[in-house]
Amino acid sequence: MTGAARAHGAPVLAARIRSSAEDFFVEELPGFEASGTGEHLLLTIEKRGMNTAFAAKTIAQWAGVDESAIGYAGLKDRHAVTRQRFSVWLPKKIAPDIAALQSDALRVLEHAWHARKLPRGGLAGNRFVLVLRDVQGTRADIEARLAAIAACGVPNYFGEQRFGRKGDNVQQAVAMFAGRRVKREERTLLLSAARSELFNRVLSARVEAGCWNAPLDGEVWMLDGSRSVFGPEAMTPGLQARLDAFDIHPSGPLWGAGELRSTGAARELELVALAGDTASRLRAGLERADMKQERRALRLRPAELAWAWRDDDALELRFTLPPGCYATTVLRELGEVGDAAAL
Repeated sequence: MTGAARAHGAPVLAARIRSSAEDFFVEELPGFEASGTGEHLLLTIEKRGMNTAFAAKTIAQWAGVDESAIGYAGLKDRHAVTRQRFSVWLPKKIAPDIAALQSDALRVLEHAWHARKLPRGGLAGNRFVLVLRDVQGTRADIEARLAAIAACGVPNYFGEQRFGRKGDNVQQAVAMFAGRRVKREERTLLLSAARSELFNRVLSARVEAGCWNAPLDGEVWMLDGSRSVFGPEAMTPGLQARLDAFDIHPSGPLWGAGELRSTGAARELELVALAGDTASRLRAGLERADMKQERRALRLRPAELAWAWRDDDALELRFTLPPGCYATTVLRELGEVGDAAAL
């Protein structure tokens, strides 16, 4: 996402995030209620300073099962306080002592039986409470920018997390497509990074052109809160009303094999944005990997966005995002927010 165009203008603040784990709180919103019966124990966990993979390993050891028996809906950062669900397959329906799993870093908030393993993406969204510290900038400008974000949304970029701790996942993906052997789990990460890079390039081009939140000829539309798309379909008063109400969004390509769905000016912009040597190598590699052409919404509006000043230089933000969207993309439209945990 480095170098991608900003939609709301020049930065209005500089600040730090994650000065402590408590400054970055995220809670998964469940996508379903537990069935109450079945062979999978659903655990709602609050953890501090622990990423999802380590938590899954800890739970597997506690339950005496292989890590493949653990399910979770999404990945959460280590440098945060997070609440998320895990499922544990226990065919004999005998749960170990919950108290034995509790620790200062991991607490079980709820547990219930369910009929199926928790699938990836099995959540309704994520609720964030973030505290920015050492805030520099004019309060009036910052609050005006937040009001603009609440009203208009932000470009739905993939966040820096997609590109690796060192930011070199795209380069590694190019090397993988050129023949470098990688492990299966690394391959999955690099395929995701390649698709994310191409999508971000298209979205940045549309931000620069002033049409990230407006239609082009040949637009493919995405329904809000889903992966369903329709079109290409020309703008009508009815579609404009739905666009204004955030019921539908313009979309961009998640690259893969098959025909690019957009046409006209939308297709032309996408192909121009994805020209060049690196983009061509990524496109070809994704096609050979048999990834399929899909789409992603170009814009994102944080739900229930609210803010409060804890001190003259400490700003608390609260908002909810759909699955697969990044809090860092919201912060980026405010300005330069350094991640203290990355130092």
